Parts: sequence; structure tokens; C-alpha cells
Amino acid sequence: MMKRIFLFLFLSAFVFAQSQENKPMKDKPDSTNKKAHKVFKTDADWQSCLTPEQFYVTRQKGTERPFSGKYYDYWEEGAYVCVACGAELFTSKTKYHSGSGWPSFWDVAIKESVELKKDTSLGLSRTEVLCSKCGAHLGHVFEDGPPPTGLRYCINSAALNFVPDKTKAA
Repeated sequence: MMKRIFLFLFLSAFVFAQSQENKPMKDKPDSTNKKAHKVFKTDADWQSCLTPEQFYVTRQKGTERPFSGKYYDYWEEGAYVCVACGAELFTSKTKYHSGSGWPSFWDVAIKESVELKKDTSLGLSRTEVLCSKCGAHLGHVFEDGPPPTGLRYCINSAALNFVPDKTKAA
């Protein structure tokens, strides 16, 4: 009997979370529809220009394993851009070691380069970070980061490409 009650409660919570997943955060406009993005491609188009892992993370809202991404422990100077469209998202100046297992940044490079969306998948309430140019899922932002913002943008390496600072290369 207890198993049935638990199963019912679990399924109810899961169905509720799924129904809330695509609703916008109350304080942020939802601009994740296809018309709002400057770059729109079909899944077939995205699959032709992204690796399977990049497609899984950016288009299917996946997450790479912690401590496995190529930029987790990467400390060169430069910019981190969207792997799907090349939009500048973060810089090495705001990257820090959070110990979370993913590249972490305390701020974005350009405020308009990302959009935030409430994410209640997995029965959790989180804030998803998306590329505002193409809608790629990047990761999540949490309010447990360092000063001055107090934010931790926890981003999948598979969603990023790194562009070295050319002024440092000589």
C-alpha cells in the first residue's frame, strides 16, 4: 500500500514538474520561442553542425558528467562563445573554480547574450541559462557564487567554444 502511495505521489510530482517546465519565470519575459531567436535551424540542421554530445546538451537540454568537460579546469585568457552560434557568452575574467564539476562564471560577458528561464525538470526549481541568439541550453545559474554578483553560472563545456585573447598571444 505504501509503495502505491509513494508511486502515486512521485508520478503526480513528475507530471506537475513536466507541465511547469516550459512556463516562463514570473519576473522574466519568456523569449525562448523560435521567433525570438536570431538563429533558427531544424534538428537535422543542428545535428549536421554539432557533435552528438553538443546536440544533446544544447538542443535536448542535457548535462555532461561533472569534471568531464574540457573547460572545467581550463584557465587560458579569452572568451567563451556559444558552440552553436558563436555568440560571446562569458570571459575568463569572470571564471572561477567552484568545485561543482562544471565551468563556473560569476557573470556573463554581455547581459543580452543570455536569457534565463525557470526550470522545474527533475522536480527541482532551478534557473536555466540559454543563449539568447540561438536558444541553446547552456546550463543553470545559482545564487551561491562569489562577489560581486553572488551568482554561479554553472555551464556545460559541450555548450562552449573558447576563443583565446589575441592580445596575450605574441
